[in-house]
Amino acid sequence: MLPKKKIHPEEKFELHPRNKHRARYDFKKLIKTNPELERYVRLNEYKDASIDFFNPAAVKALNKALLQHFYKLAFWDIPEGYLCPPIPGRADYLHHMADLLAESAARVGLNQKIPKGDKITCLDVGVGANCVYPIIGHQEYGWGFIGADIDPVSLSSAQKIVAQNPALKGHVEIRRQPNPKDIFKGILPPGEYVDVTVCNPPFHASAAEAQAGSKRKVSNLKQQRVSKAVLNFGGQSNELWCAGGEPAFIDNMVRQSKEFSSSCFWFSTLVSKQANVARVHKALQAAGALEVKTIPMSQGNKASRVIAWTFLTPAQQKNWIETRWK
Repeated sequence: MLPKKKIHPEEKFELHPRNKHRARYDFKKLIKTNPELERYVRLNEYKDASIDFFNPAAVKALNKALLQHFYKLAFWDIPEGYLCPPIPGRADYLHHMADLLAESAARVGLNQKIPKGDKITCLDVGVGANCVYPIIGHQEYGWGFIGADIDPVSLSSAQKIVAQNPALKGHVEIRRQPNPKDIFKGILPPGEYVDVTVCNPPFHASAAEAQAGSKRKVSNLKQQRVSKAVLNFGGQSNELWCAGGEPAFIDNMVRQSKEFSSSCFWFSTLVSKQANVARVHKALQAAGALEVKTIPMSQGNKASRVIAWTFLTPAQQKNWIETRWK
């Protein structure tokens, strides 16, 4: 049997062509942007500058540098223990959604340029304390964002990020979801429309499952057994797990999206596990989705995908685009 190929920790395979993070990190530039990163940088086994990606403080310092350097933030911070997601993957999701909007426009006879500016509104289901999707989506494409969440600490943190960054003020609105069982109800009132939704659903069904998943990830990457895994990207219960895990959360999202079929052009969600894809497609068929897209994404040895769907007929899509996007 051939040995497994060893993946360089900063090789970023198959990221979207427009992703700013395709190249290896330039730590000299990043440290200049965020000097606190310097304390975490050291030479790795390849004799390249890197950080310990199993150290939550190092990951947070790197994320802060990336967001400040590439997306021109004046301020970014998150409370201790809250999700600090990998920036390249979040950017990839948004670039693929931008392509989907451009493809939709092209089908009705508009040019294939990506619709930009506040005429496009994106709903981030579970914006989190980090507010990463609104940051990247607005800075890359000028889109307006609604960031929804149930957690008061996350809401407060996201609002602080928006308030302290002039580039985001007036373009990102943070809204509290009053009912943890609802996804769109309570966030989108009658007569309000969004062009696309994004979501990173809770992957796990329990705290124990989340911890076990982290142990497997660390063991695989370090090629040794570990007794305890640190959640290097952090995360609270509502960010990492829910009853039934990812499949149950997406099932609920699909059912509820039907009730808002005319309020959104493209619904979408990240689906982390290939084993869940067939179940999501079955749920979408049962809900009556008229068009479904499965978009593969990968970085290094991690593969995932986005599933997007719409209930709009071709005529409704054409009317939506001509009314809202021109």
